[in-house]
Amino acid sequence: MFTTIPPKDEYLRFSNDDEYIQKTKDWGLVSASAKAAKHEFLYKRDNNTYTVTIKGYESNGDHETAIVSFSNDALHCVHPAYLKEMQSPSFGRESMLDSPEASSNGQLPESGEPAQDNKVKKTKATKETKKTASKPKLELPAEKVSFEAVVKEFETKYNHFTESEDEVLILENVKIVGDNPLEVGEAWCGYSNTLKKHELEVGNAITFDAKIVDKKLNKEIRYKINNPSKIAKQS
Repeated sequence: MFTTIPPKDEYLRFSNDDEYIQKTKDWGLVSASAKAAKHEFLYKRDNNTYTVTIKGYESNGDHETAIVSFSNDALHCVHPAYLKEMQSPSFGRESMLDSPEASSNGQLPESGEPAQDNKVKKTKATKETKKTASKPKLELPAEKVSFEAVVKEFETKYNHFTESEDEVLILENVKIVGDNPLEVGEAWCGYSNTLKKHELEVGNAITFDAKIVDKKLNKEIRYKINNPSKIAKQS
């Protein structure tokens, strides 16, 4: 038995069967030539196979998350590509999940807390970033460059593929330094083992080399730092 990650209070519901069929086609859950709606799908986890229905979806512009319902009406967020993989007989074969007769032995999932949609905690500093959300897109360097930044927060980001929380690091006062300096503002990166070795704390000023890409964490934080190296704390 596991605890579900339900959607926020409001999520997108299908207005009719045509919209539902088209969405399941877009997600690859039914064939492109399907004419009738398929309402039941397999959800495989922890050596169990459940039957779920799709109630709707969430969308943040970059990706969509399917909202499925178990037989006890517990709602759960799942990435459509992951749900598609579960329909394959070979999914989880090593755990004997490919058998349609596999069951949950009566242990249906428990409803958990609503998903946070990858939002960082609403600190005063986070609220202030909303004022800069409308700034034009930056011209980012393609190569690895040198940065200086300040550690702002330690947070988590929901990973729809693994259905787990990934640790992330929020940085503020991010600047590209060197021949072509650039003020970035806020950015985020995965809190990797390499970063953890430096035992960073909120308020630490750091320098590092990395690539920067346009990949949102949420509506406020647009840019991601990839593969930081040569990390150093500044006094």
